[in-house]
Amino acid sequence: AGSGAGTDMRTEISTAAAFVTRLLRAAGGVGEEQLRCFRECLQEAMREHYKHHWFPLVPSKGSGYRCIRINHKMDPLIGKAAGMIGLSHERLFQLLPSELTLWVDPFEVSYRIGEDGSICVLYESPQPGGKAAKQLESRTSCKEEWRIGRSSPSKSYNMMTVSS
Repeated sequence: AGSGAGTDMRTEISTAAAFVTRLLRAAGGVGEEQLRCFRECLQEAMREHYKHHWFPLVPSKGSGYRCIRINHKMDPLIGKAAGMIGLSHERLFQLLPSELTLWVDPFEVSYRIGEDGSICVLYESPQPGGKAAKQLESRTSCKEEWRIGRSSPSKSYNMMTVSS
């Protein structure tokens, strides 16, 4: 499969997989060889999952589909990779944060730990041929929807109250 410049998702996927692997390593109890295998399996699972859902020209398209989520339920891609190295879902829940959201989009990988955690960018690269100002306006990816659609306001945002 020939992929043109800018359509390759290798960097984004390896960034995301390395991040989850680092979380596992930090928790301890998983060997380096297992971790390496986990990272490779996760990258492969993500590549397969995102194959027809990667739109560099419209980076936020399909964002919800590519969103990796642990929220009292194990993300199937992480679960699959962990299964390859013999880690059960129960064990994963002990090792990984119970609330983790990881957004893997063209040109940006970011994550949030906890429902009210702040969003941290792991990887960001400029979009080819895009004007930054225009991108920011049109950016209602799943991150924005999470922020808007959340029932409890996050502690890190100061809510402005408008009194009439």
